[in-house]
Amino acid sequence: MTEKNQTANQTDDGIKAEQEDTQTVNQSQNSVKDADNNEVKGDHMQEDSQESNEQEDVDPTVEKIQELEKLANDNEEKYLRLYAEFENYKRRIQNENQINKTYKAQSVLTDILPSIDNIERALQIEGDDDSFKSLQKGVQMVHESLLKALKDNGLEEIVAEGEEFDPNLHQAVVQDDNPDFKSGEVTQELQKGYKLKDRVLRPSMVKVNQ
Repeated sequence: MTEKNQTANQTDDGIKAEQEDTQTVNQSQNSVKDADNNEVKGDHMQEDSQESNEQEDVDPTVEKIQELEKLANDNEEKYLRLYAEFENYKRRIQNENQINKTYKAQSVLTDILPSIDNIERALQIEGDDDSFKSLQKGVQMVHESLLKALKDNGLEEIVAEGEEFDPNLHQAVVQDDNPDFKSGEVTQELQKGYKLKDRVLRPSMVKVNQ
């Protein structure tokens, strides 16, 4: 073999060796990439597996307990609301019963007032006859007995004459000019007024000084 051919063979061998080295490097790089990819895939698979395990770890008993606790809280709120409404209703009924008890005689007293007026008018009639006086005394006794019974049931006379005019208690029907009274005072009571405790049954009909 000539020197020239030997040199050519050596060159070819060098090129082959270099190509083999390059191929080896590429294979090594590919192996590293594949290993990295496999590691990343492995991480993702591990994370997915953990998430799946966490979902599987949710105990249905815990969920049932949470549902029951929510239901219990809702029922408690409904109970408290109904209890408050019932207490308000009970207080309202008690108040109404107390008011009805306090003013239970109102209708009866209102119906009797005209009869009292008639008796008082009859007592204003004067007469000298003994029989008349005897009759008048009997009517007066009935009047006093009736008033006592009515007052025992809460009836009260409204004071009018000499008092400052009060539109809640008095009904002005005549205007007066009396120097013995101040302006706005009641100078005369024309018809008695009555009230049941603090409720006016009938205002007094009065004259009011101008």
